Amino acid sequence: NAIHREYTKIHRVDNLTCVCVSAANTNEARDCCLTTTDNKLPRRVVKSFSIQTVSGGCRIPATVFVTRKNLRLCAPPATNNNWVTKLIKQLKRKSQNGKARKGKNGKNSRH
Repeated sequence: NAIHREYTKIHRVDNLTCVCVSAANTNEARDCCLTTTDNKLPRRVVKSFSIQTVSGGCRIPATVFVTRKNLRLCAPPATNNNWVTKLIKQLKRKSQNGKARKGKNGKNSRH
């Protein structure tokens, strides 16, 4: 039987709180959100996101936003919250625009 240990981390950014848990067993370590906050995150503080799923080994589904200061903030799944969906679209658009701008040798790939 694998031994599970859980460590809770609490991070604060303005009035936003991330409660994450690390579950460690003999094969892997995983950071999971234990709760989510419905407080809207400003776009300017977020640099990336990931989707947390129950099938991935976590207790609840969530959207995990990573701030410019590398803090992980837990938000509800995008299907349950309109601001989360909009923020994800903005991050994807920014990522795609950055890739389209630079081609080989750093030159613009658009004509």
